[in-house]
Amino acid sequence: MSESNTVTVSIENAIATVTLNRPAKRNAMSPTLHIEMADALEKLRYEKSARVVVITGAGESFCAGMDLKQFFVELKDNPPEFDRIFRVATEWRSRTLRYYPKPTIAMVNGYCFGGAFAIVEGCDLAFAAKEATLGLSEINFKHYPGGSVSKALANLLRPRDALFYAMTGRTFNGDRAAEIGFVNAAYPLADLKKEVMALAQEIASKDPDALAATKDGYRFSLEMSAEAALNFAAAKSDQLSMRQKDSWRSEGIGDFLEGKYRPGLGGHKAPAE
Repeated sequence: MSESNTVTVSIENAIATVTLNRPAKRNAMSPTLHIEMADALEKLRYEKSARVVVITGAGESFCAGMDLKQFFVELKDNPPEFDRIFRVATEWRSRTLRYYPKPTIAMVNGYCFGGAFAIVEGCDLAFAAKEATLGLSEINFKHYPGGSVSKALANLLRPRDALFYAMTGRTFNGDRAAEIGFVNAAYPLADLKKEVMALAQEIASKDPDALAATKDGYRFSLEMSAEAALNFAAAKSDQLSMRQKDSWRSEGIGDFLEGKYRPGLGGHKAPAE
């Protein structure tokens, strides 16, 4: 665990780009990477200059999954340390990303395997290069999509697709990832960053409190009955009004009534920090 800078962060135009930075290892997730990624997300949570978080990989890969040697072999005889790293690895890819207060986008620029599926599922949106290669290779070494990956598959994919790729270990490309709903869309690699950053910029222009409420309303409603979801939505609306000092009425609806924009065709712009 002598690595450093396995994760890099840059912020430009309100968009934080978080890059998995082990290109020589196809950005496979080492114990150090998990720790640095958890730390990066924690800092960005409170960074006012970052409104949207984009996660991608350095070089030709997004993420090749877990570093099998460092994670499963070198920690095998150290159960306490394995448990510590396993908890960090699971936490940031599932709970942290899933309930993150800012919009998150996975930009799958290349190889995406195994444990990386949990990153993609944990993000709110995902886009892939058409040329990307994705797959669940665990079955090929007598294992299965463990940790948070099986839950990620269950959350995102149809049973037939999830089990087909998990049981065969076959790979698929970005277009197929879009077809089965693993990503929102696929673009040629040469256009991927431009398309993702344009969308990130569009989302960054929205009100941050409204974005957080949108995410909470969706994520938590999945776990609730219809009645509980309605009550949660009412409470979330009151919370939003308090945080915005009721500006969604006075400015959002108010500016619409004054003809300054049309909600179906335009939007009320969030103020710059």
